[in-house]
Amino acid sequence: MLIGNLIELRPVSRDDLHLLFKWANDEELADLGHGTSSAYQNNNPKEDIEAFYEKNLTAQPLWETGRVFMVYTVSTGVPIGKCSYSNLNPITRSAEIGLSIGEREYWGQGYGKDIIQTLLKHLFYTLNLERVQLDTWSGNTQAIRLYEKTGFQIEGRLRKNEYVSGSYYDTILMGLLRTEFES
Repeated sequence: MLIGNLIELRPVSRDDLHLLFKWANDEELADLGHGTSSAYQNNNPKEDIEAFYEKNLTAQPLWETGRVFMVYTVSTGVPIGKCSYSNLNPITRSAEIGLSIGEREYWGQGYGKDIIQTLLKHLFYTLNLERVQLDTWSGNTQAIRLYEKTGFQIEGRLRKNEYVSGSYYDTILMGLLRTEFES
């Protein structure tokens, strides 16, 4: 369990599947969090979510490949979202992260920043990583602002690489080095 100022990160359990199902089938949330691949994220039956959970959260050595966490508020213990790290590279000591706050009433209140900072502390100081990266789509301006506030820098842009709701957008590649996080 990882504890921040506002949030607590816990490994996903079977009790969380109903929320993961709810959030995965929220089309606006899927668009914001997944860009082009949102079409694969929503309209999934609960059995698919359960099968994914069994395959990817219990049957793999996640300490090698990554981890998915449920996000709970520290003050009330309410689950509000999820976050993850993946694509661990032991040679370059890097990983990718992602997050989603599924409960809209918690948007814009500092929870996203605390999720990222808590996850980064774990990745940089416990797992001894040197670099963390992520990508999003250019239409997700709220996420880009959040990532920049937490120290991420735009490192690249794949032009018209995303297709969301009938329009093309760029993929925005962002990264953060350990020394940048420490300063």
